[in-house]
Amino acid sequence: MTTTTPAAVTDLDLARALTLVERSVVGRLVEALKEEGATLEEWRVLSYLGDGVGHPMTEIAEFALLSAPTLTKVVDRMVSLNLVLRRVDDTDRRRVLVFASERGSEALTRWTAAVEREQESLTTALGTEEVALLRTLLQRASRRLG
Repeated sequence: MTTTTPAAVTDLDLARALTLVERSVVGRLVEALKEEGATLEEWRVLSYLGDGVGHPMTEIAEFALLSAPTLTKVVDRMVSLNLVLRRVDDTDRRRVLVFASERGSEALTRWTAAVEREQESLTTALGTEEVALLRTLLQRASRRLG
């Protein structure tokens, strides 16, 4: 037995449509990074630290879209893998900054290449103009709703 959803329900359900696209894109990125031995969270952390400047955990959590406890676990794991290191901030000794290690910078190069390949695949599937339009619309929505 096949069930159908009334068009009016699916047309109005913006949140569901966004979630379906987000799951598909994230799933593809997760698989691409998994082949490189990384997680999406690790790549996001390293991509933020790729500027060579140390950052506090609060900034990293906001960028990586992670809660503080989850980020702590991710960073702990990355420290144990020698991908990042923690240092006390010279200007504020109460604050700890996280930096990419040399090994982390090398990993970031590989991981970013895998993400870029997957993004090219997504662009091929969706079309260049559609991806550009989607990015513009999502950035605009984020600014207006955020």
